[in-house]
Amino acid sequence: MQVVSISSLKGGVGKTSVTLGLASAALAAGIPTLVIDLDPHADATTGLGVAARGQLDIGQLIKNARKADLAANIVQSGWLAAHRNDDGSTPTLDVAMGSAFSGVYDRPDLGKRDLRRLATILANADRDGNAPYQLVLIDCPPSLNGLTRMAWTASSRVLLVAEPGLFSVAGTQRTLRAIELFRTEFAPALVPAGIVANRVRTGSNEHAYRLSEMKTMFGELLLSPTIPEQANWQQIQGAAHPVHQWPGDSAKNASALFDRLLDSVLTQGATRSRLYRG
Repeated sequence: MQVVSISSLKGGVGKTSVTLGLASAALAAGIPTLVIDLDPHADATTGLGVAARGQLDIGQLIKNARKADLAANIVQSGWLAAHRNDDGSTPTLDVAMGSAFSGVYDRPDLGKRDLRRLATILANADRDGNAPYQLVLIDCPPSLNGLTRMAWTASSRVLLVAEPGLFSVAGTQRTLRAIELFRTEFAPALVPAGIVANRVRTGSNEHAYRLSEMKTMFGELLLSPTIPEQANWQQIQGAAHPVHQWPGDSAKNASALFDRLLDSVLTQGATRSRLYRG
């Protein structure tokens, strides 16, 4: 079970959009996936078309982490209504729902015990080593407070999302330094999965300059492909629909990019994990 946190220090860079794009790619590839919506705004929950029927949200599960029953409280994504595997079976795309309640843990002063709450929930779900998921995507809030650090403690990798802009690039530098410090103090197995440049405008001189700057600064950590700004992305998300099932050439091209990005996250992240352990 690979656990990947999707993080950014700067809001508005499309972190949740990248999470949903990766979830769509995992669904299309038949990878059993769980999305944990740790952002109190719960936008990923909305975008995944979740309809709760009495299940506890992630904030309530975190509150009673030792006794939390993840399997009893996940909700199937509404995306599955129009999707079947090649053999006719229903794929796995589950959601641990976000809620404003989780915000009570988004504080800078959480101790080591509290930082392990999400890791405890996932460990209990995989108690027999037979978890139903190959991939867990954690949509983090755009901060380095308690919820993000809780996610990092439970993760093996962190995928950073950045726009090719001055403030976002600077925030990415700070986040990489924070990951290194966090590894030393709390999570020695944690590594960066890479950096995805999102909302790239191909006709922008500023974006071209910042992309070149990012390649120089971050080297192989800057993943390929970059994700261009897409005019119909808000429409796709507003319909709570996976990009892989949206009609039109634009969505088809975006789907191919997210397929490649998912492969980069999983394969390069695995290689980086081995290098860090070595």
